[in-house]
Amino acid sequence: MLRIAMISYHTCPLATLGGKDTGGMNVYVRDVTRQLGRMGIHVDVFTRSQDEHVPHVLHDLGYGNRVVHVPAGPEVPVAKRELAGYIPEFVQGILKFAAEKNIRYDIIHSHYWMSGIAAEALKQAWGIPVVHMFHTLGEMKNRIARSESEKEGAYRLDGERRVLKIADRVVAATLAEQAQLQWLYKADLDKVVIIPPGVDISHFYPIPPDEAKQFIGLPPEERMVLFVGRIEPLKGVDTLIRAMSRLRLADIIGQRPVHLAIIGGAPYVSRDEMTGEMTRLQALCQELCLDRMVVFLGKRGQDTLPYYYSAADLLVMPSHYESFGMVALEAMACGTPVIASQVGGLAFLIQDGVTGFHVPDGEPEALAERLTTLLSDRLLLRTMGQRAVIHARDYAWERIAGQIVALYRSLAPVAAES
Repeated sequence: MLRIAMISYHTCPLATLGGKDTGGMNVYVRDVTRQLGRMGIHVDVFTRSQDEHVPHVLHDLGYGNRVVHVPAGPEVPVAKRELAGYIPEFVQGILKFAAEKNIRYDIIHSHYWMSGIAAEALKQAWGIPVVHMFHTLGEMKNRIARSESEKEGAYRLDGERRVLKIADRVVAATLAEQAQLQWLYKADLDKVVIIPPGVDISHFYPIPPDEAKQFIGLPPEERMVLFVGRIEPLKGVDTLIRAMSRLRLADIIGQRPVHLAIIGGAPYVSRDEMTGEMTRLQALCQELCLDRMVVFLGKRGQDTLPYYYSAADLLVMPSHYESFGMVALEAMACGTPVIASQVGGLAFLIQDGVTGFHVPDGEPEALAERLTTLLSDRLLLRTMGQRAVIHARDYAWERIAGQIVALYRSLAPVAAES
């Protein structure tokens, strides 16, 4: 039986989505661990403890697989820039856990660059291969940053290059990410394998819209455009808000009102506690007189997201950069068309004119035009939604996890045979 040490240093796969550091990576680690468990593979997910009141070992992912919260530094959330300093302590905690449990792992599978730095030390201690996934790349974030404060520091870029050297295999989500690794990091392409993330189609599937709307408290006749994700500048939420303003000013939706629901962030905390981006977006809504048209819902649990996806007419991902776009895949699995920026993984995931539309990032006019097209054509919405469900099935975790297991076995053939 294969035994995998999954490393998710800076964020726990059990965390509530929509926070500053919670998103697609959390979903990925959680869901791939569950699917690997179904396939008889043992996985221990190691993450830094951020709450001393949470048990250090949890079995919430089932199949005997564990989430191990390793104390490293203060057991509270810490800024990413400070986190790198606690990696050695984190590694020692993992080594101690493995020794106490008398378990020998066959593969280290690390996520995000800081986990890769931890994986380097574990590889030296255990002498086993490392599979790494970046999920996002610092060089790409810097390319779309609109201010110095949004840019990643040299410590991250240097760390990413270091991880590329020590990893035995690097999993890229799409051809776009592979190209970015080649052009921006001079990565050895012999190490890079393309395996997209998956989606749990037993959880994300079409719910009848009337039932979904009833669950979330939306009247049957109302229409909803949906955004789900972290509230940060690279997500381009301001582009979506400006596009909704254009719809209102053109009276495109006067006959059948529609509102924009934004899931993510913490919109109801005090101004002192609110993030700069949330403050900026709420101020933009007031400036454009959209207070009644835009609703900030804050965080929502993964268990309720299928209801929101199914109740929505469409989902919009106006990002300036996405390595893949898990939210888009979840929405499509629920039968919801997606309008997305033609960037990164979204350019591959969304089939333009089939399961949704591509738009240039940062262009409210183009987004408003596509919103108008879909909101004005119920037949097109329904047809795209049906095609989206079929397309999403190609990404079912059963298929994707099979590719990951094949990768593991290519690196640890002796363990795979035992």
